[in-house]
Amino acid sequence: MRGFAGIVTAALLLAACHAQPATLGADQAWVRLPAVPGNPGAAYFTLHGGDQADTLLQVSTPAALRAELHELSKTPAGAMTMQPVRDAPLPARGTLAFAPGGRHVMLFDLGPAVKPGTRIPLALAFASGKRIEVQARVVGAGDPPPQAD
Repeated sequence: MRGFAGIVTAALLLAACHAQPATLGADQAWVRLPAVPGNPGAAYFTLHGGDQADTLLQVSTPAALRAELHELSKTPAGAMTMQPVRDAPLPARGTLAFAPGGRHVMLFDLGPAVKPGTRIPLALAFASGKRIEVQARVVGAGDPPPQAD
């Protein structure tokens, strides 16, 4: 009987783990400053989906006059192109990375106070009406990405 009770207990614990609600969130946010002053910077982060699928519609920050969702992709000829995108679907309980070489947020006309070592807020707006804010570490053009918190 002991083995059976252990199996039942393990099954109940496993079921309880899966019953935990998932929360929409973002982490690992950072911003790379442009190599040439006046050019746009880029913001990166990882999204974590909640119990329902959602779609990221917009990112904004008081540190820049304008922010656009962008994605790098390869043409059939193998050339890399960068295109603005209207939104970014996020699956339920999934993750979506905004990282160098892929999805990112272009930050146009960054303010003069945005310097390496500071943090800026990024406000993320979703189709569900939810909004979240994450603090992004700022790094210089040639600096390595920050280590995860």
